Amino acid sequence: MKPISKETIKFLLELQQNEITEHAIYLNLAKFVKKEDDKQILINIGGEEFTHAKILEKYTNKKLRPQKFKVFKFFILSFIFGYTFVIKIMESGEKSAEYIYSKIADEVPDAKTIAFEEYEHENKLISILDEDRLKYVGSMVLGLSDALVEISGTLAGLTFALQDNRLVALSGIITGISATLSMASSEYLSAKADGSKNAFKSCAYTGIMYLITVSLLIMPYLVFSVSIYALIAMLIIVITIIFCFTFYIAVAKSISFRERFFEMAGVSLTVAAISFFVGMLVKQFLGIDI
Repeated sequence: MKPISKETIKFLLELQQNEITEHAIYLNLAKFVKKEDDKQILINIGGEEFTHAKILEKYTNKKLRPQKFKVFKFFILSFIFGYTFVIKIMESGEKSAEYIYSKIADEVPDAKTIAFEEYEHENKLISILDEDRLKYVGSMVLGLSDALVEISGTLAGLTFALQDNRLVALSGIITGISATLSMASSEYLSAKADGSKNAFKSCAYTGIMYLITVSLLIMPYLVFSVSIYALIAMLIIVITIIFCFTFYIAVAKSISFRERFFEMAGVSLTVAAISFFVGMLVKQFLGIDI
């Protein structure tokens, strides 16, 4: 066996830290999973990560504890985005670990065994990627994208036409509630027509995403008294929502983040810009002064 270099020891310490931290993350993640078989898979993977950390401890001669902040961060991500999102992140981590273990196998005999187990972890994680909120991503995208385009366009148009943030907010609330009910009921009828047994869930995901988006977009008009500030804040919120949701979809569904982000942002901002100028032209054409 070759002597272990300082560089490899450094790698081993990083790997050991990751293994003991991921042990805690997997055990926490298991709490979010309802299916008993899937829960047991996560518990078993967590146990193997602990074993890996103990094996590496023989080489580093250091006892490490889980990184509390990282464990807490993944707990929050699981709570907000669901366990599928976190599992996809963990899956990519298993791939990286497998590659590193393969590289140091000449110096660390146990690395080959650990690399193989990391590969098995990756396959096991893929097998449990089944979660309600991922099944209804289509409904969530429909609710979110429709709200972003329709409500941001409406608010942008009303901003110049009315030039009164309270009136814009009032109009936005009425439009938003009506559109939420309309969109949710349309999704319900569409799902029913397609023979879906979970039409109500599709309707609920669409409606909830729509209502949350509407509330966030209207908020600047209730906070700021100057119209242009409210409009700028609303557009920033639009970009932020698109960024967060696109990141979630890109990770959970393994699709291109950049392509989806620029597509959604481009459509939403273009509609908002057109609506703003339409509001300006209509006000001048009708000669309305509020």
